[in-house]
Amino acid sequence: MRLILLGPPGAGKGTQAKLLAKRFHIPHISTGDILRDQMRASSTLGKKVAGFVKSGELVPDEIVIEVVKNRLAKADAKCGFILDGFPRTLNQAEKLTTVLKQFNIFVDLILYFGTSPSVSIERLSGRRVCKSCGRNFHLINMPPELEGICDSCGSELYLRDDDKEKTVKKRLAIYQSQTTNLINHYKATGKLREISGDSEAEKVFTQLVDMFGRESLN
Repeated sequence: MRLILLGPPGAGKGTQAKLLAKRFHIPHISTGDILRDQMRASSTLGKKVAGFVKSGELVPDEIVIEVVKNRLAKADAKCGFILDGFPRTLNQAEKLTTVLKQFNIFVDLILYFGTSPSVSIERLSGRRVCKSCGRNFHLINMPPELEGICDSCGSELYLRDDDKEKTVKKRLAIYQSQTTNLINHYKATGKLREISGDSEAEKVFTQLVDMFGRESLN
């Protein structure tokens, strides 16, 4: 199974990708997670990425495409994968198609999680991340046992710069302006399926599993 999960920031793509990866034993590939790992490591790439993230801008295509290509080349992606939140633009989609052709593979479905702005803002502005282990929490949906402290390692939780409300609104505006052509492109392939990202995670996951059964995916 090879899937692409699309939708605005805060649509719940990451949550569904993790659930699906566990269910179908395929890797969850999040370009955001990979790039944040580089930022935490303060690598040369990470420092470049940090500048874009702090300003609410998208990371340039050439950087993201190279990251995706390197990840798809790993052995665990040969039998399937879930691309989480990538591509974001028509240009990225075309470059991804070129990469997939190089590996002689194809995507089974593109899932688009339509989500209202208010839901996206609430989800992202309430998210807190552990400074040490990177575990995610949410002030409302999944709060830590002790306020501001990670349940797993006891380190401090923080609000990422790209999850602050002002930055989230800017990210949503950028996403909306850049993805119309992308969604139309994937609709034309006949492989795009739309899901409501406003629903609770468990309900969405059940809908996806039922969908895969109808699509004869496993």
